[in-house]
Amino acid sequence: MSSTHLLYLEDFNLLECDSQVLEVLKEDEKDVVILDQTVFYPQGGGQPYDQGFIQNESGKFLVEEVRFLEGIVKHIGKFESGNFEKGMEIKCIVDRERRKLHSRLHSAGHVLDMAVAALGLSWVPGKGYHFPNGPYVEYAGQIEDSEKEKLRVEIEGKCNEFIREGIETTPVFMVKEKMHEVCRFVPEYLPEGKPTRVVMYGEFGVPCGGTHVNNLKDIGPMAIRKVKLERGSIRVSYEITS
Repeated sequence: MSSTHLLYLEDFNLLECDSQVLEVLKEDEKDVVILDQTVFYPQGGGQPYDQGFIQNESGKFLVEEVRFLEGIVKHIGKFESGNFEKGMEIKCIVDRERRKLHSRLHSAGHVLDMAVAALGLSWVPGKGYHFPNGPYVEYAGQIEDSEKEKLRVEIEGKCNEFIREGIETTPVFMVKEKMHEVCRFVPEYLPEGKPTRVVMYGEFGVPCGGTHVNNLKDIGPMAIRKVKLERGSIRVSYEITS
């Protein structure tokens, strides 16, 4: 089976598309639909999956979960009516509000990285968790207890400064070897089976396969909740406030 074409990588605004059914399966008592291309984001990189519907005249499928495995996107859920057959043309429709929230939270995590860099901190970004229930970014680095509150205020101020500037974001596809030219940090491992992409926040590049706002002002006000040491890492917790 050929790889799923990942349309969401190419256009942050695309929430609907026409596709062709490649296969309909049953896995763990759930229906699974595989398409030739999709706008649905599969969970990964600290960002939750999209939800929504896949439909045509023959059926309507509720997408409850989306996963990526070996180049294939699996749309997991249940048929609310009818069914699909291989070769059918269908339409994908992503839940707009869910995508908007997750894109804002995800982009806010990268703005946090911008602020850390702008403040001259030598922290190295690691795990990012951009779910609505307590988003944070972890860094390798050092921090004194006496610095935490001062840095929290400084990072928050710098994040909101970037957001107010209304910096635009742009996806750029490039090989990993070129990413060091535009990115402060490039992880050793990038997910296999996906095109490699950098998202430019103005002149600040981040290797990322997630969804993003078009302009940082779309994030809205951002707050840094806490800066703390967590199992040897610096964890910076944040939230978007509207």
